[in-house]
Amino acid sequence: MRLLWTVLTVVIVVYSASATKPLAASESRRTAIVEAIESQRNSVVNIHGQKLVSNPDDEVGAELRRVNGMGTGVVIDARGYIVTNYHVVEGVRRVEVTMASGKTTSATLVSHDPRTDLAVIKVNTETPLTVITIGTSSDLMIGETVLAMGNAYGYEHTVTRGIISALHRSVEVSRTQRYDNLIQTDASINPGNSGGPLLNVDGQMIGINVAVRAGAQGIGFAIPVDRVLELVTDLMSSERVNKTWHGIVATKGDGSRGVVVEAVHRASPAEQMGMKKGDLITQIGELPVSSQLDIERAMIGHKAGDNVNVTFSRTTGDERINLSLAKAKTQSLSIEDRCWQEIGIRFQLVPAGKVQELQSRYRGGLLVTDVRSEGPASEQGIREGDILVGLHVWETITPDNISYVLDKARDENLGPLKFYILRGRETLFGNLTSDSLRR
Repeated sequence: MRLLWTVLTVVIVVYSASATKPLAASESRRTAIVEAIESQRNSVVNIHGQKLVSNPDDEVGAELRRVNGMGTGVVIDARGYIVTNYHVVEGVRRVEVTMASGKTTSATLVSHDPRTDLAVIKVNTETPLTVITIGTSSDLMIGETVLAMGNAYGYEHTVTRGIISALHRSVEVSRTQRYDNLIQTDASINPGNSGGPLLNVDGQMIGINVAVRAGAQGIGFAIPVDRVLELVTDLMSSERVNKTWHGIVATKGDGSRGVVVEAVHRASPAEQMGMKKGDLITQIGELPVSSQLDIERAMIGHKAGDNVNVTFSRTTGDERINLSLAKAKTQSLSIEDRCWQEIGIRFQLVPAGKVQELQSRYRGGLLVTDVRSEGPASEQGIREGDILVGLHVWETITPDNISYVLDKARDENLGPLKFYILRGRETLFGNLTSDSLRR
């Protein structure tokens, strides 16, 4: 009897232990896809916020509607810099970011480009964040397996699988937004996935998910990662973010380490410190560099006058210099030149009486005398002879009105500006993305 009780006790103990501690997953279940998702999950964040939007048919001054928005982002720098689609954060006054851990914090908009629909936001963090592993889109194969991760319909960190269906697709999603050279995939990409990563089975980001085809199943699109890196390098440039200047232009080297200096700007801090074309930069501060983006990341957070350690090598051996950042050069443009550069039109004042003869509701306007080829105005069909009578919710009676609206659009992230023109006696409107919003 005592022996039987001992056996039963052992059985109970073994059963109890197995019930409270599940067996580890078998190796056959730990596929490349599982490992890819596990390796990148912590570098993907979910984005929430509210924004005010207008109805395209509304008149100037009509009341805006408040809607909930959601999207996804990827950590591009351990200090809290995150890349997402601009339309995810456009017009959102308080951007909320939820990490894989479940922690939610607010973010600020650092830089954005409405034309390519990319933006960089930043969260404050006491500990370094996990950075996404970046691959390349130069060797993608039609039919290869891809994974999409994001905030699909608000379901955080949703993962879907598919294949690359096609490359180099052009997609027009609205009158103001067109994408070129996209990756097409049948991995389910839903509202909320925008800004999230498209991964290969090695866990490398090969694209940023950007759009879905309304009414279609199994058709989604992503911006190729090589293009993303080009654009994000500009968005995160020290000149753009911190108004500082270093003067280094580099390209990826032939080996696995460093970048090769392709050019050094004249009279720049880099030239003054003796850097030359052909130098191989391996590290800036504590950051190893392998791209121009790494150079910009290393410079961000420093102000003019700060010294930054740059380690590089040339035929004479390794060297280190203290590069003192300079204040970025700025140019003061007249409103006429600014309007030509940022909107793509030249104009002249129109007597208020002439405008009211055509349409009595308007108090005045600006006659379009020239339109820049391929500029924002040209893309929206504005042409010589049109009279610009309104931008966003403001009249455009004088050049100062345009200057005010452009400043507002940039400072408050208004996004595409609704414009109103008189063509004859008819009022036409559209949405204008000013090039000023790219800076």
